[in-house]
Amino acid sequence: MNKIMSLQEMVALVPDGASLALGGSFLHRGPFAFVRELIRQGKRDLEIVKQSPGYDIDILCRAGCVKKARAGIVAMEGNFGLAPWYRRAVEKKQIVLEEHACATLTAGLRAAAFGVPFQPVGGVHGSDLPALNKWASITDPYGSGKDVWVIPAIQPDIAVIHVNEVNELGDARIYGTFNWDRIMTRAAKKVFVVAEKMETVESFRERPELTLIPSFMVQAAAIVPNGAWPGSCWPLYEVDYPEVESYMDTEGSLEAHMARAPEAKEASHA
Repeated sequence: MNKIMSLQEMVALVPDGASLALGGSFLHRGPFAFVRELIRQGKRDLEIVKQSPGYDIDILCRAGCVKKARAGIVAMEGNFGLAPWYRRAVEKKQIVLEEHACATLTAGLRAAAFGVPFQPVGGVHGSDLPALNKWASITDPYGSGKDVWVIPAIQPDIAVIHVNEVNELGDARIYGTFNWDRIMTRAAKKVFVVAEKMETVESFRERPELTLIPSFMVQAAAIVPNGAWPGSCWPLYEVDYPEVESYMDTEGSLEAHMARAPEAKEASHA
C-alpha cells in the first residue's frame, strides 16, 4: 500500500483539537514544514507534546494554533535564548501548560506505549512538578519502604516525525540520533512521517536494522526536501542561523518568514 501523499494532504488529515507529538529536538530535525502547513491551513486548538520543543511550538503559538502544551525544556537553543511567543502565550494564559521534565514526559509516553495506566519515574523528588500536576506516588510494593512518583499515560493522537528517508510503504529511517522519536511513535494512535527523500523498498530490506519506524505503524508519509528548515537535518544541512535570527526579530513579519520556507518556494514554482 503506497502511503505517500502531499504535505498539504497530510496536514488536512489533522483535525482541530488534535494532540500532536512533534519529533526532533530544539532546532534539529523537527517536522517544521509540517508545522508551517498547520499554520497555512488555519488549524486551531492543538495540543503539542514534546520534551524539548523550540521553533515548532513557538511559531504555532505565534500563529494562534495552540490550546495546550505538554513540554519539558522549551528554548530556541544556541545564542537565541527562550522561545518568546511561547513564553508570551503562557504568561498571558492564552494556552494551558502542563509543565514537565523531559524524563516525566517520556515516562507518560512510555506508559501509553506499554499499554499501562502509569509509569514510575525517578529524579523529581524535591521538585514542585508533582504537586503542580497532581501526580500520585505509590509505595514500593516490594518492601523497601520508598515512595515513587508515577506519571499517567500520555497518548497523542498523532506523532509527526521528520526523517531522512522513507519508502512507499512507509518504512522510515533516521541517520544520527533519533532523540525522542521512537517512544513518540510507539505511544501515539497514528504516525505521520515527513521525509527528505524517497528510497526503494529493496534498500530498506538490505539494511533492516536502520528502520526506526516500520511501515505498519505509519498512516501517511510526505516527501519534503529541506523540511526541517530553518533547523538542521544531519548529515544533509545545518541550522540556518541567520534565518532563525530573522525569525526572532519581534518586529519581523511571520508571513515573510513563512514565504522564505523551502516548501513555500517549491509551491510557488510548481
